[in-house]
Amino acid sequence: MDVNAAERNVLFIITDDESPTLGCYGDSCAVTPAIDAVAADGVVFQNAFATTASCSASRSVVMSGIHNHRNGQFGHQHHYHKFASFQDVIGLSLPRVMQRAGYRTGHIGKYHVAPEEIYHFETYLKGNGRNAVEMAEKSRAFLTQNDDRPFFLYFATSDPHRGGGVDKTSDLDLKPNLFGNRPRRSSHDGIDEVFFDPADVIVPPFLPDTPETRSELAQYYQSCSRIDQGVARLVQILKDAELYDKTLIVFTSDHGMAFAGGKTTVYEGGLRVPMVVRDPYQSERGTESEALISHIDITPTLLDFAGGLDRETNAPKEMLDVKKYWKERGVSPMDNLNGGKPFARYHGRSWLNILGDPSRSHHDEIFASHTFHEIQMYYPMRVIRDDQYKLIWNIAHPLPYPFASDLWAASSWQAQLAKGPDAPYGNTTVDGYVQRPEFELFDIDADPDETTNLADSSGHQEVLKKYQRKLKAAQERYDDPWIMKWEYE
Repeated sequence: MDVNAAERNVLFIITDDESPTLGCYGDSCAVTPAIDAVAADGVVFQNAFATTASCSASRSVVMSGIHNHRNGQFGHQHHYHKFASFQDVIGLSLPRVMQRAGYRTGHIGKYHVAPEEIYHFETYLKGNGRNAVEMAEKSRAFLTQNDDRPFFLYFATSDPHRGGGVDKTSDLDLKPNLFGNRPRRSSHDGIDEVFFDPADVIVPPFLPDTPETRSELAQYYQSCSRIDQGVARLVQILKDAELYDKTLIVFTSDHGMAFAGGKTTVYEGGLRVPMVVRDPYQSERGTESEALISHIDITPTLLDFAGGLDRETNAPKEMLDVKKYWKERGVSPMDNLNGGKPFARYHGRSWLNILGDPSRSHHDEIFASHTFHEIQMYYPMRVIRDDQYKLIWNIAHPLPYPFASDLWAASSWQAQLAKGPDAPYGNTTVDGYVQRPEFELFDIDADPDETTNLADSSGHQEVLKKYQRKLKAAQERYDDPWIMKWEYE
């Protein structure tokens, strides 16, 4: 026990493919008491959004405060996909700026961005990403280390991402994915597995209510409950070391659940994420906020908490001289280090001031930009969304919508695909999901489930034009190369 440990520590928890399926978001099926307890003593953001529903691309935004179309991480980092951020992002990257602000930085679990030099942590811990309790124990020494510097731990689970094969005990012909759960209802070490009856799960509106979907959701909920037990262990470690009231806790996900209609889309099921924050230095806690916030806000917010953000320039107080940095390391100035424009400020803004006043607003609108997931999946989409309307621009709309390999194989999709192109799939049909119009306009206030596309409605043509202008303005503001497609495609 070290009661003299440094103040203003940061524990950042990011899960993999998790929608706001938590008790604190009103999900009656979820078993998430630990996260709900953090929420009850913190803030629940009801309108938190990823900027893209793809793992690497999203994590690069989380760790840079810059939209991925600008930072260069257009899609997956690993294997032959090989996307990576521009080197000059190092001046803004989360672990680098936290270190310059005086923090010792640690990482455990999923990484999935590149280059490592850009997103470098001082300490890399190893743990089973499918067992958040084990991950928490592997983090104990780092969290409780006797050091004058506060800690910043980036804690990234692999749950509830699809994986681990299918449940061969299922009675269905199309077996559900295990979502990282152990086969035959066995348990991960140290986990009190929570099993769910498919009849009891909540089927979101963008999915078909079928036995296949319900059986997969039961596996998904089990994987989510395992994360919660890891959060419980982290909280206990902090409390035992008298660090709980010296630590900012942020819980979020890279994007929504791994089902067709969620992950890799820019529908609400893909972009809406949980964001639960407990700041022990705030006097007002146990609140909810309706403010629109985005993943581009995470890096500037954490740096603001650390005291390292210049709020006037919206950049680190200790700005790295990137030209000098790369010159000293022998990197050729002929290399494309920044995409033709310096990385001088964050796209996002700190929402630290909202934590003490949940009635405050933040962004007037949310911008999202998806281009790739796997390298084969070129399908650029751009989104502008406020609290009234949401406009999606499917730039490559003549193409059939491309599937991530795991989502194509999902029993929840295959069951409907086998029924033919007119088979229902959530709010649309199989064919409607695959072949999309150029524009999708939703009255998101009256139609939060995105059931009715108003882009061709005669009564909404002025609204469509207004939001097309807003979308183009956001593309200009955020240096989106795909803005030229307004003229050339």
